[in-house]
Amino acid sequence: MTTPAYRIETERAVLRCWSPDDAGLVRESLDASDRSLRPWIPFMKHEPRSLEETGEWLRGRRTWFDEDEHYCYGVFTPDESALIGETMLLKRSGPDALEIGYWIDVRQTGNGFATEAAAAMTRIAFEIAGAELVEICCAPENEASAAVPAKLGYEHEATLKRRYVDCDDARHDFMIWSLFAEDYDRSPARELELRAFDASRRTLL
Repeated sequence: MTTPAYRIETERAVLRCWSPDDAGLVRESLDASDRSLRPWIPFMKHEPRSLEETGEWLRGRRTWFDEDEHYCYGVFTPDESALIGETMLLKRSGPDALEIGYWIDVRQTGNGFATEAAAAMTRIAFEIAGAELVEICCAPENEASAAVPAKLGYEHEATLKRRYVDCDDARHDFMIWSLFAEDYDRSPARELELRAFDASRRTLL
């Protein structure tokens, strides 16, 4: 697989690699969304962080990107003045496979941004990174998150018992949704209009 795009633009959002300069927007978003994210997002176990700690956390996510470990994107409004959430392509599902993750600021939920971000990641994973398999995983109780892969044509392959550990160390079941390269042509994700650029701002899509 090759390195995905550094920057993606849709009609409603900009998805780009994190910078430590984003710490203020991230801090505001996570503080506002703490209650809604805490049951589902593992890193919330370490929240709240200070502004300085948040900057270092973002620096680590940027390092992941630059070293081809995982690819985490901030999702911003088109002028990048406000944070919508985060989406990511994680390299933890095996060879030639990527896992999509996402969270949305509580003030932006209900507007279809999780589906849009996941659709963008789906296109990038197959059309640029060259993935053979893309997965989305979530707890069955997280109905809003589970609705996203269903809308994008992913198949619910399995629900694994007690595989997810929440911020209180309680165990929950874990749904696995998958989409293989040979089925990508049938995914509604292909319909999302976007532009994608590499680190030098050269057009990829």
